[in-house]
Formats: sequence, structure tokens, C-alpha cells
Amino acid sequence: MMSELINNREHVMENKSERQEMLKEIIRELHAGKDVAEVKAKFEEAVGDVTVAEISQLEHALMQEEGIPVSEVQRLCTVHAEVFKGSIEEIHRSEKPEDEPGHPIHTWKMENKEIDMLVNFKLQLHKERFEKEDSDENRFKLIEDLNLLWDVDKHYSRKENLLFPYLEKYGIFGPTKVMWGVDDDIRFVIKDAKRALTSYGGYKREVTEILDQVIKEVSEMIFKEEEILFPMCLETLTEDEWVKIAAESEAIGFCLTAPELVWKPKRHPLIVEMGEAAEEAGFDGYIRFETGIVSLKQLETLLNHMPVDLTFIDENDVVRYFSHGKERIFARTKAVIGRTVQNCHPPQSVHVVEKLLEDFKSGTKDVEDFWINMGDKFIYIRYFAVRDEAGKYMGTLEFTQNVSEIRALEGEKRILS
Repeated sequence: MMSELINNREHVMENKSERQEMLKEIIRELHAGKDVAEVKAKFEEAVGDVTVAEISQLEHALMQEEGIPVSEVQRLCTVHAEVFKGSIEEIHRSEKPEDEPGHPIHTWKMENKEIDMLVNFKLQLHKERFEKEDSDENRFKLIEDLNLLWDVDKHYSRKENLLFPYLEKYGIFGPTKVMWGVDDDIRFVIKDAKRALTSYGGYKREVTEILDQVIKEVSEMIFKEEEILFPMCLETLTEDEWVKIAAESEAIGFCLTAPELVWKPKRHPLIVEMGEAAEEAGFDGYIRFETGIVSLKQLETLLNHMPVDLTFIDENDVVRYFSHGKERIFARTKAVIGRTVQNCHPPQSVHVVEKLLEDFKSGTKDVEDFWINMGDKFIYIRYFAVRDEAGKYMGTLEFTQNVSEIRALEGEKRILS
């Protein structure tokens, strides 16, 4: 009896391994440029249904085992979705908290309905009118649609800064890296479409092609989120983690709609972390510096009142602290604490981060400055290598400030306003 059980288990494992190899072979063929329709037919005949977990393992294997770069998996991501569409196994659950208003997944899905309506009805309709007559009126309606669609940045940002850190905590890296890159591609094409319409020079076909790309890519991301990402997260994350995500979502903002209720799980209360427990107990310790003594409360309040955003990364590149003043320039959530800084940036910019940290650790540099325009803000970003008395590297301090008003100063001011 035991030997029969072992044989059955081995048979199941062999079948699972064969299935994974089939899926890998299908992706290799796509990678090599084989016709999508032909590959899809082979997939349906050989594999049938594919689970969310298998897609996750597949993308991870492509990057880790097969050596296919993240950028290539990103490029093929849309093709993968086309092949797998309609074949993903339905996940049945006896209880579905994600269907309750205020649950992060419920909110993302509500937003997706609004996004879908905006791109596949409103934007599509205005695009068709523009194709018939490229009048200023029709052009302005498209610009208005794209301005509304830019709200999707908050939808993606919550996903990248709240969901992805938890997936990575569970060792799931492939989907997060690929999807963040595709999110950035969508952001770029929306900006590109708006630029083409704002400075329109009569190139109607080029504009409509960009708009078609916007509609296609945004629609496909909705499918990838709802059929792949969200089910995978629901299988992986704990109730407490969903509560934390819900609590931090408002700091980033919502897209086109917002949750009407605050989600509260029916059974398990959020486990209070040590910092919150200490606060509830009335603990307020003091820190002795070389030049004075302040309480923990005073220190935190002081840092949050500085007119800059501070983020500290330790010697192992792990995010340990960020200030949270009233008006942060770049969104930060508590989910980034304990996460490596490389995984807090999209794949396209990780090499810049790596080079900066390499220079700080080697002692080649002690400071690096950047400055960028963000709407009406002029953002000055400074990075400082933090070293102890002996010069040993302890980490990096990121110092970000909106210096628009400082740059506009003229003359002198010697009296109170």
C-alpha cells in the first residue's frame, strides 16, 4: 500500500515536471519568434488549463534558470497573456473577503472597471471621431481622456509599493519585476500620446496608432492583474497583511474611484507590531546624543517637521527608515521597510542605484546630486554616504526637497512677515 502511494506521488511529480517543461518549451518558441496562433493551438492541445501558480513559477524559471533577461520577459508578457487567456484555472474559495468593499483587491477591481470604461468606451469613441475629423474639439476631448487616464499611475503605484514587497517577502520576484516594467511602459505611452496630441502637427495616423497602443496595453494589464496577479496575492498574503495594505493605500491615492468603506476583517484582528504596542503602553524613551537629549516622540516629530523627505538605507542596502511629513514628494509606505532598495525601483533604473551604492561603499564618492522637474515643482535629490568615525560605511541617506521657492528668491528679507 505504501509503495503504491509512493509510486502515485512520483507519477504526479513526473506529470507536473513534464507540464512545466511543456510550458517552458511554449515560451521558448514564442521567444524564438514562432507564430502566436500556432503556439496557442499547441498550448491548448498539450496543456489545457494552467494555474496562477504555474504562470508565476514559469516567469521565475525563465529569468532564474533559463537566463532570459527581465526586459525580454516583459516584451513577451503580452504574448504570454494572449496564449494563456481563457485557460487560467478558476480559484474557488468558501469565503471571499476580497469581495467586500474596502478590501484592497475589491478597490483595485473597482478601479479596473472604471479604467476599462474610460479606455474601451470613452477613449475609443473619441479616437474614432478624431480619425474622421481631427478638429481641435475632438483633439481636446482625447487630451481630457488621457488626463483622466493618468490617474492609473496611483493604481500602479499602490500595486508596486504595497503588493510587490509582500510577494518578494515570500520569494516571488519574477512577476513583480516584469509587471513593474510593463507598468512603466504604459506610463510612457500615455505621456507619449498626450504629447502627440498637445503638439499636434497633422500626423493623424501616428496619433491614432499611439492611442491604439494605449487602449491595448491598459486593457491587457487589467487582464494580467485580475487573472494572474490578484489571485496569486490572495493565495499568498495573510489577512493581517491585507489590513496593512488597506491602511496604507490612501497615502498613495486612488484611481478614478475610491473605497466607500474601511475594510475590517470579520475574524482575525491585526496583530499590533512592537512600535505600536509600545506607543499604546505609553512608552516614551529618551535618546542621549553627544550634543543633547531628546525623547523618541520629540525626535520623530522633529524629523517629520523638516521640509525635506529623508530615507535611510543600511549597509546591506535594506530600507530602514523614512520620514513622513505632511507633503511627501515621492510616495513611501511602511511596506518598504526591510526591503532592499534595489527592489524599490523599476528594473530600468536599478543599474543607476547599484552604481551609486558601489561608489559609496568603495569610498569613490561621498555624495551624489540629481535634480528634476515634476510639474510646477523643481526637485533636488541628494544622496550621502553615511560613515562612522573610522570611515566605515554604515548606509546611505536620501535627502529630497522641493526647491522651487528657494530658486525664486531675490534680494533680501530682514524683517518678519
